[in-house]
Amino acid sequence: MKASVIIRSRNEADRLRLTLTSLACQSEGAQVVVVNDGSTDHTMDVIGAAAGELDLVAIHHARAAGRSAAANAGAAVASGDVLIFLDGDTLAGPDLVAAHLRCHDQQAGAVARGENYHLRCTRPFRDPQTGAPQPGEEDRVARMSPGELARAVVTRQQIMTDFAAIDRRAQPGVYPGYGPRRLYELEMDALRHQGDCDVLWAAAAGANQSVPRRAFLESGGFHPDISINEHRELALRLCQAGLRMVPCAARSYHMIHRSGWRDPLEDQDWEAIFYQAHPRVDVALLPILWRSLSDTQGVHEHARILSLPQLSAIATRYRTLDTPDAVRDAYMAAMNVPPSHLHG
Repeated sequence: MKASVIIRSRNEADRLRLTLTSLACQSEGAQVVVVNDGSTDHTMDVIGAAAGELDLVAIHHARAAGRSAAANAGAAVASGDVLIFLDGDTLAGPDLVAAHLRCHDQQAGAVARGENYHLRCTRPFRDPQTGAPQPGEEDRVARMSPGELARAVVTRQQIMTDFAAIDRRAQPGVYPGYGPRRLYELEMDALRHQGDCDVLWAAAAGANQSVPRRAFLESGGFHPDISINEHRELALRLCQAGLRMVPCAARSYHMIHRSGWRDPLEDQDWEAIFYQAHPRVDVALLPILWRSLSDTQGVHEHARILSLPQLSAIATRYRTLDTPDAVRDAYMAAMNVPPSHLHG
C-alpha cells in the first residue's frame, strides 16, 4: 500500500518550503502532489528546489481555483492507494505517512483523522525559518531579543535533526484559543471513544486526513462549490457510502500566519449549499455546537450542545425543515429560549 500526500498551497512559499522538508524526512516515503493554486510569490521556485528531494508532482494553476478544486486536481493525478490531505503551511510529523498507512492497513474503508496541533509563535513571520516579518509586523519582530527570535523560528535543520523540539512547543488545535482547542478535544474524544456515533463526519479535518483514493474518486471528491467545511461535507458523503471515521496517531503542526481564520460561524457561504445537499437536522445544529464552545459567541446555557454524541441525540428529536435557520429556531423554542438568545 502506498500513499500520496496532496498539498494545496497559495502564496505561502516560505511555509511550503518547510512543509516539503517535513515530507522529505518521513519514516515512510510517499508521492507528494503540490497544487500551486494561483500563487504570485516564489512558490514555483520552492517546488522546483524540492523536486530533487521528493517523489514530487506539481500542478500550477494560473488563477486560484479554491481549496476544493485544488484538492480534486491533485487527487486526479495521484497514484497512491491512500490520499493524505495537507496544507502548505502545515508540517508533517516524522511518522505522519506511516501512521496513516497503518490506519488503512488495519481498517479498510476508513477516513482517518490525524492529530492537529499549531505553532503559535510563527504568526508574525513571513518566513518562519529566517524570522523575516509579515508586512505590518516589522516593529514586533524587531523588539524580539535574539533568544526569543531563536525560540520562535522553525528551521529546516530543526525539522531534519530535532523535530522533538518542534513538537514540544506545539499546542492542540489547528488555531490558538479556547474554542479551537475545545473543539479539537471533543472531536478526538468522539473518534476515540464513540466509534458508533452517527455524526462522526463532523469531526473531519481540513488537513492531516486520509481516505482511500478509489473511494475519493468514486465520491466525486470535494464539493466544487464549498471552500470552507468542504472536508465535513465530503466526510458525510463517504460515511453515507459505508466508510468509517477513525482516529489516527499522525500529528501535524499548523504554522499560523494571520490573526483569526475563516470561521464558519462568520463566513456562512457554505451553509446553504451544504444543507441543500444534506437537509439534515445535525447539519443545521452544528453551528450551535461550535457557538457553545466559543469564548466570544455564546449560546444560552439551556441550549448548549457540548459533544458530538449529544448533537446526535438532539438531532433525532426534530424534523427536517426548509432552512437551517428554521431548524435552529425550532430547537431554541423547544429549549424555551428565544432565537435572539442564540448569541447570549
